[in-house]
Amino acid sequence: PSIIKRIIDEGHELASHGQNHKRATLMTRDDFRADLLESKKILEDVSGTKVIGYRAPSFSINEDNTWVYDELREAGFIYSSSTYPIEHDLYGVPSWPRFKNVRPEGIIEIPIPTLNVKDRNVGIGGGGYFRLYPYWLSRSRIRKYLDEEPHPYNFYFHPWEIDPNQPKVNGASLRSKFRHYMNLSRMEGK
Repeated sequence: PSIIKRIIDEGHELASHGQNHKRATLMTRDDFRADLLESKKILEDVSGTKVIGYRAPSFSINEDNTWVYDELREAGFIYSSSTYPIEHDLYGVPSWPRFKNVRPEGIIEIPIPTLNVKDRNVGIGGGGYFRLYPYWLSRSRIRKYLDEEPHPYNFYFHPWEIDPNQPKVNGASLRSKFRHYMNLSRMEGK
């Protein structure tokens, strides 16, 4: 609770990332609603402020679960930043808009930034892409976006991405180990 209060006291907006960090693509509509409402209630009770923003874990809104936007609207959310218009094995709909847009359900969607390279969207919004790519490449791509696109740029990373001493998950696949542990010791310095 003290971190939530500090976020508000320092003038930042507080948004929801769900209660259990389960991908929306793996939840039923009822399970999603319960997770969403529980998270919203806790955040609002502790912070004393209205929570109007949401980001789905692992950018897990796609063509199969657009009902998530109806649930967000019904719960009082105004915007989401839950899509990454790239090709990825766990998330992404490359054909979806690259920039801020209003969904048919009335929710404002603010996608994670991408750079269009040879008609293919490349991830440049932070997180694993920033941690795994060499700094010079990320910097070059972000600079290109800032120079060429008339849209704001937003950057994200997870707190665990700057914690090289975090506990390791036993039994994780090689792919998961690579995605989660590679370059942790370099991330904060970037």
